[in-house]
Amino acid sequence: MPTVMKSLIGCLAAAALALLPAVATAQRKPPSIIRDAEIENTIRAYAAPIFNVAGFDADAILVRLVNDDSLNAFVTGGQRMFIHTGLLMQAEHPGQVIGVIAHETGHIAGGHLARNRDELRNATAEAAILAVLGIGAAVLSGNAGAAAAGASLGGTVAQRGYLSYRREQEQAADQAAVTYLESSGQSARGMLEFFELLEGQELLAVGRQDPYVRSHPIAGDRVVFVREHVSRSRFSDVAPPPELVEMHDRMRAKLVGFLYDRRRALKLYPETDTSIAGRYARAIAHSRKADMATAMPIINSLVAERPDDPYFHELKGELLFDNGRVEEALPPYLEAVRLLPDAPLMRVALAQVQVALNRPDLDREAVTNLEVALQQDRRMGLAWHLMATAVGRQGDIGMAALALAEEAMLRGDSRRAREQSTRAQKLLPENSGGWLRAADIMHATEPRE
Repeated sequence: MPTVMKSLIGCLAAAALALLPAVATAQRKPPSIIRDAEIENTIRAYAAPIFNVAGFDADAILVRLVNDDSLNAFVTGGQRMFIHTGLLMQAEHPGQVIGVIAHETGHIAGGHLARNRDELRNATAEAAILAVLGIGAAVLSGNAGAAAAGASLGGTVAQRGYLSYRREQEQAADQAAVTYLESSGQSARGMLEFFELLEGQELLAVGRQDPYVRSHPIAGDRVVFVREHVSRSRFSDVAPPPELVEMHDRMRAKLVGFLYDRRRALKLYPETDTSIAGRYARAIAHSRKADMATAMPIINSLVAERPDDPYFHELKGELLFDNGRVEEALPPYLEAVRLLPDAPLMRVALAQVQVALNRPDLDREAVTNLEVALQQDRRMGLAWHLMATAVGRQGDIGMAALALAEEAMLRGDSRRAREQSTRAQKLLPENSGGWLRAADIMHATEPRE
């Protein structure tokens, strides 16, 4: 694998980048946490009205995608929400996903998980995620071609006891959800459709049920409650805005292109589908087989049609970088960041190209991009790994050690975090910002009896 864009399942090499890496097979694999700027922005657009009426700062709720084809979503303590890619791909329109987000927000607002694993609140965000999901494997390995910014999850999606909610909590979350939807002027019809879909799953054998059914029992009275709300709400016939519909179509196409094998993706998005979403899915599907002769004209047509769309430039950069054309990948990534400068994942992707080119001037630019990205999101292990490389090349070994300590913290490797922070403290000026941060890491990783 020549780049960190290749593997989604296993090492999650590109999870900290603003793009989805490829999956080589549709066979069942352990799920993984993934990162993608476009999809995360889509989910953010869905969730913002819900979070606002629920009284939450939208930026304070961590939303992550779990690469698993089942219908599932769940929350954990510390305002963390996880949504499965299977749910996103099977949802026919934004309203269905928004309904799920509203329900899960109800769990957060109700403090239903506040009594579970309080110690996780003091952990770093990514380390807490790993603990909640019962993961022992290290992530963010830093190996060539496998600098992971996500995590391979253990056999089950999460520890069953942690995700099992009481029936009264489910009813309270339903009540909160319809209230949020009503207050934000949105229809609960999508929520009803999702519940009706899952209602039939309860008749299946446990092994064939989606995890959402097992952790969120869809009792008949809950369906009746939402159906009654839909029957009387003045917003029930309000359709999702066209811009959200296009975002949803593109999200599904992108996931299909990256997560399904090419034959299946092309069956869902045949050549006769000339829509934006159809071409998007095909460009990605062909690129995964290194068929650049087919993929590049498609992505070039999208760039020409939507020159101000940062995600098309980003995808072009990825395809080039992923196929070893690193120098050619730089201009599209630069344009993507110019068009969307506040997207930290995109800046990390650009920095990766700049570091890969191994030029002093580009190393300096990479450091700037990484600093901007990390000011917005410090939970990107690949960003810290690239930072260590770039500043190390410039001779700042103390800051390189500190960056490696930050990376180790994110993957829950306390021993390495202490080693690198100790090294950083020896090299950095005493009481400087970096020295103090190294001291913080030392304190956070002290062995506890």
